[in-house]
Amino acid sequence: MSVPTPPLDRSAGRLPDAFRTAGSSSFVEFLTGHAPHLLPGNRPLPVGELQVPHGTTIVALTFPAGVVVAGDRRATMGSMIASREIEKVFPADEYSAVGIAGTAGLAVELVRLFQLELEHYEKIEGSLLSLEGKANRLATMIRGNLGLAMQGLAVVPLFGGFDLDRRVGRIFSYDVTGGRYEEHDHHAVGSGSVFARGSLKKLWRPDLDAAGAVRVAVEALVDAADDDSATGGPDRTRGIWPVVATVTESGYLRVPDEQLREVAELVEAERRMTHEGRGGAR
Repeated sequence: MSVPTPPLDRSAGRLPDAFRTAGSSSFVEFLTGHAPHLLPGNRPLPVGELQVPHGTTIVALTFPAGVVVAGDRRATMGSMIASREIEKVFPADEYSAVGIAGTAGLAVELVRLFQLELEHYEKIEGSLLSLEGKANRLATMIRGNLGLAMQGLAVVPLFGGFDLDRRVGRIFSYDVTGGRYEEHDHHAVGSGSVFARGSLKKLWRPDLDAAGAVRVAVEALVDAADDDSATGGPDRTRGIWPVVATVTESGYLRVPDEQLREVAELVEAERRMTHEGRGGAR
């Protein structure tokens, strides 16, 4: 007696229809329609106060060939140092960079989603999104996290890149509601930003070369670390240096630690000489 063969399930192992249906060039829009629970802003939070690491100071400045984005390496949790080696500056794509301040875990996740958003657009459209378009996409993603920001889990990025149409470096800042603002010459966000901005105002010049712009960024972070306990300065003992990146017509380039060590030691030596010249030596 023959055993009847069960009907063939042709859907087994196949992707859902959402993956095979033409849609927009936005990966975030696709995720909103297919799996909205995976978006950071749609996840439920436990009741009660959360103690989570927060990232601090990010600076950015323009120079004739592009833009520099830099961040310190300290994350704090209340009055404690949660990490001395967190990275807060990332490539968004080949011609842009994003620095993060605020709730560290959500900020890193937002950056990864933003990177995927730009990569998805490039694959679908076959071209790069304009720098202004990238800035607008990031604003939309931040707005989607407003619910978390209202509960104290805010993410405030600083975005910079090389505009391939205008052939200049540009900087964009944001607020927790997704408001997007173009900044000129230089800007800083995070707990030490008020001190970093004062430093940038004194040191920035329109004719800086790449090395000079990196020096200004490092010095601004050192100034912030002098007065803000949540901002970490260069740590020679542990060999921990800021994350500094340049974005030019040649693309995103992270400045090597060896170069940052030399810059930090030069800044320290000059300040020591100034202090000793004022009679500060003991």
